[in-house]
Amino acid sequence: MSASSLGAILLAGGRGSRVEGAAKPLFEVGGQTLLAAAVDAVRDAAARPITVAADVLDPALDVEWVREDPPFGGPVAATVAVLEAWERAGLAPEWTFLLACDLPRVGDAVRRLTADLALLPRDAEGLCLGDPTSRPQWLTGVYRVPALQRAASRLPDHGRDVAVRRLVEDLAITVVAASGDLTDDIDTWEDLERARMRAADHTEETP
Repeated sequence: MSASSLGAILLAGGRGSRVEGAAKPLFEVGGQTLLAAAVDAVRDAAARPITVAADVLDPALDVEWVREDPPFGGPVAATVAVLEAWERAGLAPEWTFLLACDLPRVGDAVRRLTADLALLPRDAEGLCLGDPTSRPQWLTGVYRVPALQRAASRLPDHGRDVAVRRLVEDLAITVVAASGDLTDDIDTWEDLERARMRAADHTEETP
């Protein structure tokens, strides 16, 4: 897949209500923020454009920043805001990663998505990872942009407070069960501590 056919939407503008309003994408795990790790992961997959749906959290990152208006409209409103910004700018990747920026193993998740994307049938419109119970993790996925745009155009109020499932429910999506903690995210302080311990254990095991 050519670099021009793959973009990335990184969702980083949530309230962090279960971590006292902290900016989860700026949590450090394994010596790197979750946001920076997500940017590195999609860049390694040759994604371009890379747009973060949030206020500017780290000016050092070479990405575009887009915020839904009004803020805190939820992940669908943030996704729609990025899609609309791309359309205004004339950006038209065929596919885009759609990733929440609270994934400690985002690099592994993106590599899995990239490998499986090449195996999809031509009429497929999306691919997402499933947790060990096979429940779809819609925000650990890669989707065909025109299909997302069509789905977004049918939503009220630019997707504000709309469930993610409603955005993708009519798309032809393949769900791939992922093993272990590949789809684990960080919702609480306990999740953060667990992710840091796993990262430290992995570092110790790596020669």
